[in-house]
Amino acid sequence: MTTAANKPFVIAIEEHYADAEINSAQQAAGGAGGGQAARSGLSNVLGRLTDLHGERIRDMDESGIDLQVLSHAPSVLQTLNAETSVELAIGANNRLHDEVAKRPDRFSAFASLPSPDPQAAADELDRAVTQLGFKGAMLHGRTHGVYHDDKQFWPIFERAEALDVPIYIHPGPPHPGMVEAFYGDYLQDFPWLNSAAWGYTIDTANQAMRMILSGLFEEFPKLTVILGHLGEGLPFLLDRMDEALNRGPTAIEFKKTFCDHFYVTTSGFFSTPALLCTILQVGIDRVLFSVDWPFVENAPGMRWMETVPLSAEDKEKMFNGNARRLLKMSPTRPTG
Repeated sequence: MTTAANKPFVIAIEEHYADAEINSAQQAAGGAGGGQAARSGLSNVLGRLTDLHGERIRDMDESGIDLQVLSHAPSVLQTLNAETSVELAIGANNRLHDEVAKRPDRFSAFASLPSPDPQAAADELDRAVTQLGFKGAMLHGRTHGVYHDDKQFWPIFERAEALDVPIYIHPGPPHPGMVEAFYGDYLQDFPWLNSAAWGYTIDTANQAMRMILSGLFEEFPKLTVILGHLGEGLPFLLDRMDEALNRGPTAIEFKKTFCDHFYVTTSGFFSTPALLCTILQVGIDRVLFSVDWPFVENAPGMRWMETVPLSAEDKEKMFNGNARRLLKMSPTRPTG
């Protein structure tokens, strides 16, 4: 779908916000509000996360982004007790629904899930999709220290498959054991090692790998998962992983499973060589435009897309066509 002056309609699907009550719970638990915002070192990130209708829309307008799919930034939600997590997630999703309803022409949403109670999380996903009109859900990192390939979380994925909506697997705080063993002695000089530079990527790629090895996709063959940051490096490694894994006693179609079940986004990763590698591995139909706002600025992502050596048809798929198909958005006017 194109708009005036032949400009493609632009949907960005990993764009974050923060809920006030989740922030309050974060502060009560001894952390600063905004979770990832508090650790980012970026000025005014928390203010940008909590303001949905001011600077956010002005920035979208200036950059040429028509619609954001909103998702909560990493927070304390997945570390709380089950009862508190359920209450907070339901309230946050209700409040986000109300905000999206004010500007359904500019926003849609992924649900926050109370993963400490996997069955309640599955039920909340159902409610968010069927009653609130959300497009799926986002999970961050681990829940109570456990990666989401663990079978206790499979009710969430079973419900996602039944609803035919994706689960977005987003980075959370990297595993402390990995941090200590891999790069902890360098963190004082290079604090971003523990987030976008390295820790987020290898921890989230590890989770995706575990999901494939666990048999999750054999159990739920229509399940769809989204990874940001151009697939957390996995597209580059798929052929080597597939060959090496199958030297062992258990055969697994690792590359095929990834290409059949995962979509990837460009969030925070505006690299043409990396994009072209990703497209060669998974195909243009599984790559979606994203910025990772407000941790990454909108304008550089849009300027980069002007330089990407793809046809207008393929850019249209990245900007909106693939998202419309995956998230079942209207071909004319996306709504929450």
